[in-house]
Amino acid sequence: MTFLQLFENNFSTTFPEIFLVLAICLLLIYGVVFSTSLALNLPIMTRTMGWLSIQTLAIACLLVIYTPINEITLFNGVLYHDFFTRYVKIFILLAAIACLLSSFDYLKRERVNAFEYFILLLIATLGMTLIVSSNDLVSMYLAIEMQSLCLYVLAAFKKNSAFSTEAGLKYFILGAFSSGLLLFGMSLLYGFTGTTNFGELAIICTGVYNSPNLLSNGIVLGTLFVGSALLFKMAAAPLHMWSPDVYEGAPTIVSAFFAVVPKIAIFSVVLKLYMYSLYDFMESWQQWIILSSFASMIVGAFGALQQKKIKRLLAYSSIGHVGYMLIGIATGTLEGVQGLLLYIVVYMIMSINIWTVALSLDFQGKAGRAKYLTDLISLSKINPLLAITIALTMFSMAGVPPLAGFCAKLYIFFSAIEGSLYMLAIIGVLTSCVGAFYYMRIIKVMFFEKVNTWNTFVSIDREKSLVLGFTTLFIIFFFAYPSPLLILSHKMALSLCL
Repeated sequence: MTFLQLFENNFSTTFPEIFLVLAICLLLIYGVVFSTSLALNLPIMTRTMGWLSIQTLAIACLLVIYTPINEITLFNGVLYHDFFTRYVKIFILLAAIACLLSSFDYLKRERVNAFEYFILLLIATLGMTLIVSSNDLVSMYLAIEMQSLCLYVLAAFKKNSAFSTEAGLKYFILGAFSSGLLLFGMSLLYGFTGTTNFGELAIICTGVYNSPNLLSNGIVLGTLFVGSALLFKMAAAPLHMWSPDVYEGAPTIVSAFFAVVPKIAIFSVVLKLYMYSLYDFMESWQQWIILSSFASMIVGAFGALQQKKIKRLLAYSSIGHVGYMLIGIATGTLEGVQGLLLYIVVYMIMSINIWTVALSLDFQGKAGRAKYLTDLISLSKINPLLAITIALTMFSMAGVPPLAGFCAKLYIFFSAIEGSLYMLAIIGVLTSCVGAFYYMRIIKVMFFEKVNTWNTFVSIDREKSLVLGFTTLFIIFFFAYPSPLLILSHKMALSLCL
C-alpha cells in the first residue's frame, strides 16, 4: 500500500486547504515576477491580485461544500472534519471574500500598490480554516500562530503611517504575551494528562473534576491559561486593551478583517475545546466565562459612550458583541451553542455592512475620509440611501425588532434563561439599552444634527455596493424567514455537542 493510498481519504478531505496552499504559492510567484517586470513597465498588480484572490477563496469554498466525506479524523487525530467544521469554514471564506471585495477602492485611493496584502490575507484565512479543523492542542497553536503572524504584518501594513506602525507593534507585543499564556496552559494540560488530542482529553477528563486532586487542579489551571489566551484573541474583556488602539491605527480594510473573520475561527475552537474536551470541568471554566461576558458587555456599552471616532466606537461595539456571544458558551447547553452560532452569523453580516460603510466615506474635493462622528452630519442630505443603510444596521446592532440583530440577541438571552443564568441575561438586556444610546447617536448625527459645513463623499464603487446591498437585505428580511439559518445552527450544535 502506497503513502497516497494510506492517506487517500485524508487528502481528499483536506483538499480545500491543499488548494489554498498551492494557489497562494502560485499567486506569490505571479506577483513577484510580473510586478518587477521592466518589460511590462512595473505594472500595479493590486486589482488583478485581488480578483484572483477572490476566485481562489470562492473555489476553496466550493471545495469545502462538496467535500466527499462527512465525518473523519485526519492524520492520526491532528485534524477533524464534520458538519460543524464544514460550515464554519464556509462562513470564514465568505466573510474573507466580502472583505476583499470592499478593499479595492481603498487600496486605489490610499495608493497601496503592494500585492502582498492579498497574499497575507489568504495565508491568514488558511490559518483560520486550520484552526477550525484542529483536533489537537499543537495543531491549534500552530494554526493560531499562522493566522496571528499575518495579522501582525497587516496591522502595520501602511508603512508611511506612524499610527499603523504603532498598531502593528502593540498587537505583536501583546499577541506574543497571549501566545506565551497559550503555550503555558497547553504544557500544563499535557503535563497532567499526557495527551494533547481533544478526543483523548475528553476521555481523561471524564469524572475527574468531581474528585478534587492534583490532576484536577492542574487541568483547571491549564484550562484557565488557555482560555485567557483565546479571550485575548477574540478581544474579550478584561483582555481587550489592544483592540481599540489596533482598530484605530491599522488600515481600515485591515480593521474590517480583524472585526469579522478571526472571531469566527476563535469561537469555533473555543466551542470544540470547552464544550467537548473539557466539558466535565464546566463548573470551573463557566465562572470565568461568565465574568468575561459580564465585563465585555459593560466595557463595550460604557466604553463606547465617550468615543468620538468611528473606528474606536466600532471597536468597543465589537467588544460588547463578544460579551453577548460568550453568554452562549457560559450556558454550557445545546441551546446556548445554537444561539452563539446564530449570533456569530448575524454579527458577521452586520459587521461587514458597517465596516464597508466606513470604507465608503471618502471625502470629495479633499484628501482623507470620515474619521469622526461629526463628519457624518450632512450624510442624510448628500446620500440618503447610505444614511438609511447605516441607520438600519445601527438599529439591528442595538437589537431593535424586527431586524436580524434582535433575533440573534433574543435567542442568546433565551438560552441564558434556560441555563438559569438570569443575572447574565438581565445585564445583557441593560447593556443593550445603554448600547442603543450610542447607536442612536449616530442616527441623530446623520439625520437631525444642524448642518454647518457640508461634507460631500465620493460615489461608492460597484463592489462595495454589492456587499452593502446583500448584507442590508439580510438584516431587513432575516426575521421574516429565519428557518434556514435556525435549522443550520441547530444541526451544527448537534454535530458539536453529541
